[in-house]
Amino acid sequence: MKVALVGATGMVGQVMLKVLAERNFPLTEFIPVASERSVGKKITFQEKSYTVVGLSTAVEMKADVALFSAGGETSLEWAPKFATAGTTVIDNSSAWRMDTTKKLVIPEINADQLTPKDKIIANPNCSTIQMLVALAPLQDKYGIKRLVISTYQSITGTGVKAVQQLENEYEGKQGEMAYPYPIHRNAIPHCDNFQENGYTKEEMKLVKETHKILSDDSIGVTATAIRIPVVGGHSESVNVQLKKEASVQEIQTLLNQTPGVIVQDNPDTNTYPMPIYAEGKNDVFVGRIRKDFSQENTFNLWIVSDNLRKGAATNTIQIAEYLVAQGWV
Repeated sequence: MKVALVGATGMVGQVMLKVLAERNFPLTEFIPVASERSVGKKITFQEKSYTVVGLSTAVEMKADVALFSAGGETSLEWAPKFATAGTTVIDNSSAWRMDTTKKLVIPEINADQLTPKDKIIANPNCSTIQMLVALAPLQDKYGIKRLVISTYQSITGTGVKAVQQLENEYEGKQGEMAYPYPIHRNAIPHCDNFQENGYTKEEMKLVKETHKILSDDSIGVTATAIRIPVVGGHSESVNVQLKKEASVQEIQTLLNQTPGVIVQDNPDTNTYPMPIYAEGKNDVFVGRIRKDFSQENTFNLWIVSDNLRKGAATNTIQIAEYLVAQGWV
């Protein structure tokens, strides 16, 4: 099992290294790949030292699987080259998500859509992944009519530059800005670029990816995405209107039985999900489950997850694990 990691020196790439080791992914050869400026650098993985190679070299090495976390432009140019060489690409960028010829996969929900012919597989947006892991069981049992989503997103979703900006501001230093405004002691209602309809690209990802993954374009979805000065993970307030009647207890029970979901919901003990506790974990945490008294069959949920883990690295590797289990790679 020969595995290439494209973007091995980046923030998500570094988390992928940890997750591959933690989950004992059955690789026999590891190929760290990065841009030309990082070629020749050394990376340590499972107590062994590896030399970073460039993309052209990596294609020629014909890996069984390539885990991509190097940005959309790189994926658009290089994923097809890897695929042509016989490598199955699992891409963490937005490049292929809405391509009608590519599968957009959260393993707990729709891995069964994959076939051996899928050589480029898209990993959804981090905010979409954690939300739908919690909502897919509700869709299956009750049907979802409408979602109103507000996200409170970690700066790690922007990358190293944003983490450095927060640290500089916290320490009172001048430095490079990842955002158009200070992020320390602030909340910026602006994730990704604004679109012609007034929504940001991040907000529209939640709309379009929900429809594609759940195979249901009839679900009404509206979203507001906010960047906050947090490192541990993304938080989401989700108002979900169901098609059938349900109770808070039934929803709690259903989510307690859902793989990858941990319910933390006890107001008496101030028990609820928070990014400070989600950091470094692969699960999706759900709490504050309560009925919306303003509208029938409607509930509020608070959903938290480490965006670099289940929102990126872990989900990518879980897709690879599925391919291995099927004997396709």
